[in-house]
Amino acid sequence: MRKLLFLLIPFLGFSQGYTSYFTGNPSNITVNTEFGVCLMGGATEHDNAMRWLLQKANGGDVVVLRSSGSNGYNDYLYSELGVPVNSVETLVITSVEGAINPYVLDKVANAEMIWFAGGDQYNYVSFFKDNALEDLLNQHVSVKQAPIGGTSAGMAILGGKYFSGANGTITSATAMSNPYHPNVTLEGYDGTPTPTFLSIPFLRNVITDTHYDNRDRKGRHVTFMARIKLFTSIYGIASNEYVAVCIGNDGKAYVYGDYPNYDEFAYFIQPNCDALNTIENCQDGQALTWNYGGQALRTYKVPGTMNGTHYFDINVWEDGVGSGGSWENWSVNNGIFNAVSALPFTCSPLSGSLFTENSIFLFPNPVQQTLYIEGVSNAEYTIYDSTGRETTNLCAVNLNAIQVSGLSSGFYFVKIKTGDKTILKKFVKQ
Repeated sequence: MRKLLFLLIPFLGFSQGYTSYFTGNPSNITVNTEFGVCLMGGATEHDNAMRWLLQKANGGDVVVLRSSGSNGYNDYLYSELGVPVNSVETLVITSVEGAINPYVLDKVANAEMIWFAGGDQYNYVSFFKDNALEDLLNQHVSVKQAPIGGTSAGMAILGGKYFSGANGTITSATAMSNPYHPNVTLEGYDGTPTPTFLSIPFLRNVITDTHYDNRDRKGRHVTFMARIKLFTSIYGIASNEYVAVCIGNDGKAYVYGDYPNYDEFAYFIQPNCDALNTIENCQDGQALTWNYGGQALRTYKVPGTMNGTHYFDINVWEDGVGSGGSWENWSVNNGIFNAVSALPFTCSPLSGSLFTENSIFLFPNPVQQTLYIEGVSNAEYTIYDSTGRETTNLCAVNLNAIQVSGLSSGFYFVKIKTGDKTILKKFVKQ
């Protein structure tokens, strides 16, 4: 009878816009999790990177979200990697109705880890965005502080700014020849720091790209960044097909791959911080020029190793701190992409881009135990209650993590001071 029930589940779910494939213990458990995000380039998953992410689920329940395919991840995540978890459930969602089905919402709400499979990212945007599933996905990272990740299309949607693929894919040559080509469909940059889909720590001002080596996507990625930079600040993270980028609470992006056996790299791209670095030509129907003497963008190219020993610190991009990588200058001149080797650099704090209101984030907010501060390092922190009374003595500060469990519930302010710059940010203690 049990065997018959499991055979019926995919059929019954399909009629409601989703199909479920379940492996493991059917009884839900609740465990403490640790935040982490893993971005994979689109080919075979890197086992050690996936182990890194699974460990942050602390033996809990894993939910795989996809819009096509079946149960290919179940055994891999449940037993083949050697990291114990309570269960793995793949939900193949094929409509908005499936995304907001009470069964699906319950499973996502109780998941200790979320993984987005590859496929078509526009399906994810169409089915998951602006509904209850989107809310739960954001709560998964901001409130629960639980791990999340994805590969290919699943990586594409994790940036606060993203290429939706609403009109299909686009090549670098086509994008650079016309940055406003109908297939350059970008979302998440409406002039405010709030993204329009997922709000993942350290990725709010980031647009990702995948399959970097196999599909020659550097030029289109720069085109995406040029379009967005006209409205707001933007950074880029990209992975070759067999490369994974894993980011924990410290804001360091560790790169997994099989270098030097293969040319497997991740790329961390930022506009040259010089105030004179403007986009020379980004207009509809005309070839992109973002040149600035061949130094329009600074890129840290990091080889991925089997144990993820190399990294780039994206907590403060402009500091240019990394390990094991090399710098390149990127530019586009009249629709032609160019990359050359470059010396290391650090932006001057006087540029004004290092310490601005919109570049600093507190999460989770509201907070129960640990408040993390993203976007600044080597700072001094002072906590005040809603009356302006200092309460720092009730907190424990460790780098960019503040233990606030000693505070009573209510509104508080954290004063962040580095050098001669000071800013106040508000948070809620639950």
